[in-house]
Amino acid sequence: MTVFRTIIAMLVEELPRPLDPVRSIKLKLGILLLAPTTAGWAFFWSQIGWLPVRSTIGALVIVLFTSQVLAHGMTRPLREMTAAARAMRAGDYSRRVRATARDEVGELASAFNRMAADLAAADRQRRELIANVSHELRTPITALQAVLENVVDGVAPADGPTMRTALAQTERLGRLVAELLDLSKVDAGVLVLHREEFAVAPMLADVVAEAEVAAAAGKRGVHFTVDVSPPGATAIADRERLHQVVVNLLDNAARHGPADGRVDVRARSDADGLVVEVVDEGPGIAREDRERVFERFTRGERAGGGGTGLGLNIARWVVDLHGGTIAVVDGPGCRIRVSLPAEPPRQSDVL
Repeated sequence: MTVFRTIIAMLVEELPRPLDPVRSIKLKLGILLLAPTTAGWAFFWSQIGWLPVRSTIGALVIVLFTSQVLAHGMTRPLREMTAAARAMRAGDYSRRVRATARDEVGELASAFNRMAADLAAADRQRRELIANVSHELRTPITALQAVLENVVDGVAPADGPTMRTALAQTERLGRLVAELLDLSKVDAGVLVLHREEFAVAPMLADVVAEAEVAAAAGKRGVHFTVDVSPPGATAIADRERLHQVVVNLLDNAARHGPADGRVDVRARSDADGLVVEVVDEGPGIAREDRERVFERFTRGERAGGGGTGLGLNIARWVVDLHGGTIAVVDGPGCRIRVSLPAEPPRQSDVL
């Protein structure tokens, strides 16, 4: 049966398409009804040599009129789709098509509405991304410009503290650019994970050393502790990407925790995989905001210290890529838990 349908489809594709020049689908439907009716009457006339002229003409007019009335409702979604597509070209994605029919045209209208909704969401995200990136870039650039102008005008000396302030803003710009590059990889869906087996404790020690330098530069006075169980625990993952995840979590904890507070990094490994927790002494995150903090450019009520609002989003992306989970769990303080499976997911590392 499948072969028969394929043959029929191929034959139909080869048939001529004489109605293509007709610009109205309603007229095409009318011709579709009128042509076979006329052909049938012509055959009947050739056999008997006579047809009632008035009745024949009246029947043809009725057929044509009826087809136009019925076709008007059938083709209305197509006209609405054409108008909505023209509105989309002008940037208006709010128009929708009334999809009440259950035939192919109704299915097309439903698919068009879903496409319009997706395009509207994509356009909104694009506008929000441009606005947020512009805002995030403006703050460090303005601060850096003010520092350099003061140095050039002689208002402030080019001493160590002034240069450290300029360096801090430059580093902030560098972090934002790096995170935006990672964000472009998220949107493109292309990344290759380089999984390897490595010791967890040395990796966390490197992360904490980096976080301590950043905390000292920001004069946060944060103290970090590391607890790995068992001490020789290993993990199979992309070491650099997991390093990036923990760096983002520690930076988030240091910025939102209290001054001179403590941030604990705890890791445990067992047969199910690796669990890493980062705990600070801050007020924590409200339950209704716990999922939202992983969205782009979302910093919540704990925002402060010049974060970009991208770190946790990138962390979730990396963890998802490993087949794991990341979530805010009950405290005390703010506790973010990362769980990675012992076995890598059975899928391509290229997303």
